[in-house]
Amino acid sequence: MRNEFFRYLAAAALLLPVFAMPVSCSKDHVRDSIEGRIKVSFPEEMYKAALEHFELPDTNDFILDIENSAGESVYSGCYGDSPEIITVPSGSYTVKVRSFDFGRPQFSRPQFGDEQCVVVPADGEMKVKLECRQINSGIRLKISPDFLKAFPEGVLFVSSGEGRLMYGYSEKRIAYFNPGAVSVVLEDGGVSRTLVTRTLRSQEILTLGIYVSDDILEEDPGCLSISIDTARIWNDESYVIGGSDEDKGNTFENALSVNQARASIGDRDVWVCGYITGGDLGKSSISFSPPFASRTNIAISARSTASGREACLSVSLPSGDVRDALNLVDHPENLGRRIYLNGDIVESYFGLTGIKNVSDYVLK
Repeated sequence: MRNEFFRYLAAAALLLPVFAMPVSCSKDHVRDSIEGRIKVSFPEEMYKAALEHFELPDTNDFILDIENSAGESVYSGCYGDSPEIITVPSGSYTVKVRSFDFGRPQFSRPQFGDEQCVVVPADGEMKVKLECRQINSGIRLKISPDFLKAFPEGVLFVSSGEGRLMYGYSEKRIAYFNPGAVSVVLEDGGVSRTLVTRTLRSQEILTLGIYVSDDILEEDPGCLSISIDTARIWNDESYVIGGSDEDKGNTFENALSVNQARASIGDRDVWVCGYITGGDLGKSSISFSPPFASRTNIAISARSTASGREACLSVSLPSGDVRDALNLVDHPENLGRRIYLNGDIVESYFGLTGIKNVSDYVLK
């Protein structure tokens, strides 16, 4: 009987692996338990908003790339050709979409798209909503007439490590670059000179105004004032080449020139020097000769003979002694006189860089 019992145990031991196999995980079961899903969508409202201002390809033609944490491609191709749901091993993934491939700098070539890092859970679904926003950066130059006089043979370039573009004096287009350092380079008389370098971020459009300092134009035409006028992402800064301007504007003897004032938007309680050249400011007009009708504003410029709106700064005359002394209705004889004004430099007053809150003046 005892021998029969041991023979029964031995037979059961041989059969145990057979009965146990269905309990263990098969390869397919292991794979299913660690897989997840990615579902990519492209909100049409954001695309349509961008389409109102830029010429863009259809969203189905945007380039979609999905990579795992090791940099291996899961999908690469047109967004319109991608599966609605992509099954992947659980883990982290980078999902990128772009309107086209962008490399070397190009004019009028904004690149739109998005990039997101997502974590796909096991047995779960990660919904990725891609945005349609500008992902490269741009720069444009506003070149003053004084610059053309000082460098009639000069050629300007906008440049990065990926290439450069010649920026003609009459050029109005935006030059687009990948985010990073972008320089403005002047080539004149066989000499190449970097005027200014800025690090641009994704989505940033930077407008650089390039001026020659009024005070030193005749003495040293090589001195330039580089100003940042406006940007989609605002940069409140200025850059001056050719000398230190740390104390500029502190006193009327050391007043900012008209062009330097354009580079100093946001500065408060500073002195600015120019010539009274007009009044009766409107949104698109200035009167340069009497009779004048408005006592509340005047225009000043770098030259007493200026007769163009673009050459002027607008000035708001506050009620009181300042208005009484400087308005052109009561004092047309002030036209053409040199003036020093103490006030705040604002981005726009009647559509021009302007001076407000004038607290003091010196008239010569």
